[in-house]
Amino acid sequence: MPLSTVHLLRHGEVFNPDRILYGRIPGFGLSELGFKMADGAGDYFAKHQSSGGNIVRIVASPLVRAQQTAAPTAQALELPILTDDRVIEAGNKLQGLSKVAQHLKNPRYWPLLVNPLKPSWGEPYAEQVTRMREAMDFHRKAALDEHGDGVEIVIVSHQLPIWVTRRAAEGKPLWHDPRKRECTLTSITSFEFDGDEILSVRYTEPSPELLAGAANIPGA
Repeated sequence: MPLSTVHLLRHGEVFNPDRILYGRIPGFGLSELGFKMADGAGDYFAKHQSSGGNIVRIVASPLVRAQQTAAPTAQALELPILTDDRVIEAGNKLQGLSKVAQHLKNPRYWPLLVNPLKPSWGEPYAEQVTRMREAMDFHRKAALDEHGDGVEIVIVSHQLPIWVTRRAAEGKPLWHDPRKRECTLTSITSFEFDGDEILSVRYTEPSPELLAGAANIPGA
């Protein structure tokens, strides 16, 4: 069966001085540090390509932070950025709030907490996995049709959709502690396929030196 790889790249740090849970709110772009992270991802993929990689397609969420993160990789590899709504951030009924933990003490928000396993405050985990896998399969099959065996694609997305897609691939429950997600800013979660079967999942942090001072709101 044909081999292919999908690299899920999380976006870089966002300029968000008020620490709002911005979710799908438009207009939240990268910070100065975030642009450095995006450049680091571009350098990583450029070195990978020069060492025998076969990246033939770059896809990004429509949100500006994802598009900005994809840009250095697209420029380095001389590929266009294809926008796909299926890899957008998770829907969240708490978006727009800052200091979310304090707001959750207000009884008006308690109905959103009735089922943390789903979760009841936002887009169900299972629906996120479904749309992410649809996008992954669509783009890797298109790349295989166009370029043949051994293709790789990069998809720039967001922490929660990437994380639950990884958990599903590893056969783990989708519910989890957000504080324990292994999906840092501009991290790369790579899925290796043999036909439609996932052979392995690998995790890489191309710019670990930039993470220490970064603002990293779970779910952002």
